[in-house]
Amino acid sequence: MIIPKLHYISQGITPAAHLEHIQKACTSGSELVQLRLKNISEKKYLKFAEEAREITAHFQTRLIINDNYKIAKAVKADGVHLGKTDASATEARKHLYTWQLIGGTANTVQDCEALLAKEVDYISLGPFRFTTTKENLPSVLGLDGYTTLLKALKTETPIIGVGGITTADVADILATGIAGIAVSEAITKDFNTIRTFNQLLNASVTAEQPYKFE
Repeated sequence: MIIPKLHYISQGITPAAHLEHIQKACTSGSELVQLRLKNISEKKYLKFAEEAREITAHFQTRLIINDNYKIAKAVKADGVHLGKTDASATEARKHLYTWQLIGGTANTVQDCEALLAKEVDYISLGPFRFTTTKENLPSVLGLDGYTTLLKALKTETPIIGVGGITTADVADILATGIAGIAVSEAITKDFNTIRTFNQLLNASVTAEQPYKFE
């Protein structure tokens, strides 16, 4: 399965705001969104995940559930994204459907190697720069960090950059060998940036040149 190059990670003061932002992201052309709800009961998470699934299904956008593989399975989301303190990818794989994606969060070469050993489908590597959405912040990687880590890893598994990324960063980040990016703040501030991000990433299918017969 090809993983889209742009991931929108939901933000919002309330779960309803997260859903509203997911709807806007889908309307604006996002190919993949991640529902990232924190400090919420499993029952409520399931309810909002079901609503997110309805929205994304309507737009044929992929839905990734943050943290909770049981909910990802229950709503038949396209996958789950596991943070460092969540269940292991090996554990999640036992429960999920074979077609569901598993992504993992990493900050170091060791983190990446551990995730690759568990055969995750993609790795979110960050933070690229300082960001307020991450508690107990790991070291900021920047372009130099990305370049160094990707050289060390030499992996075919897509590595997605995350953490305070703006449209101005895309070209430089791609030059490091990063496959795509996950964005929360810049998109939530202005959903029109999705189009710009997609153009910069050549993420949208429409960017592909149709074959012409001579």
